[in-house]
This record gives sequence, structure tokens and C-alpha cells, in this order.
Amino acid sequence: SGLRDQNIQDGSVQKRTLKNIITHPNYDSMTYDYDISLLELSDPLNFTNTVHPICLPASTHVFSAGSSCFVTGWGTLREGVKVINDTVCNMVTEGQVTSRMMCSGYLTGGVDACQGDSGGPLVCRSDVGKWFQAGIVSWGEGCARRNKPGIYTRVTKLRDWIREITNIYDALKNIL
Repeated sequence: SGLRDQNIQDGSVQKRTLKNIITHPNYDSMTYDYDISLLELSDPLNFTNTVHPICLPASTHVFSAGSSCFVTGWGTLREGVKVINDTVCNMVTEGQVTSRMMCSGYLTGGVDACQGDSGGPLVCRSDVGKWFQAGIVSWGEGCARRNKPGIYTRVTKLRDWIREITNIYDALKNIL
């Protein structure tokens, strides 16, 4: 973690091994529904100026159409994108999008996640300045094509599963 350029490994890089990979039990490799896995690291990361935690939204939160967000990954280091209305998203994907997916990008094309970005975060900033992970890069048709937005796993729809697997709230109760 903390790597900003694959060709340069400076002192900000933290390497960890994977202890466990937990894929959602309903994952469908044909439709990419429930496209989420949780990675348990061997040791915790240290938060620094290059390694930051991200807030997870409540399962009831709605990222409104037109919300400005960023997608990051190795295919495209960082791109500004907009959340696309669910009805429009379903129309341009010819019904391939489930309630656990969301579209982001621009219908005019030109900006999108691409190969190498799968699994990367789609983050959106709240009105009070906090960053939330809205989505996870899942699939798309080509890269940045007209009327072919990027499709993301909708984190809010899988928030309860994340909480169940990670026991994050149980851990916080013991701290507070």
C-alpha cells in the first residue's frame, strides 16, 4: 500500500501478505453481480500521508446522479467521473445492471476506468468534506466509449455483508 508509481518504490510503500480472501457467496462470474471480495492482511497498515482509511457509507446512503467522484487504479491513475442515474444506466447497458451495481463516467465518453483498474475504488466526497467509497470498479464495454459507462459494485448494497464479515462495529464497541 502507498505505492503511487509502479516504477518507483520509495519509503512510503508498505508490503503485507494476504491472510485471507473472502469472496461474496452470491458472486456470479457471468453477470458480475455481487462482484466483491474482502482481503484480510497479515498485519495492519500504518496510516500515513500516502496510506489513508476510507469511510464506508451507510447502507441507506444514496450517491445522487451527477455526484462528482474519483476512480483510481493502475490503468488510469485517477479520473474525475460523475454518478449516472440508475434508469439511464440500466437503459444504456440494456438491463445488465442489477441493484448491486451503479454506473459512473460520462455518456459522451472520454473518461472511464479501464483494464487494470478492476477492484479499484470509486470515491465520492460528502458535503462535509469526508470521502466515502461508493463503488468498486467491476466491468464495462471497452474504455471511455460513448454510451458505455463504467459499471461499479454498489458498496451501499453490500454494506451489511461487509459489516457481518469484518465485525467492524463489534470491534469499535470494544474501543469506545
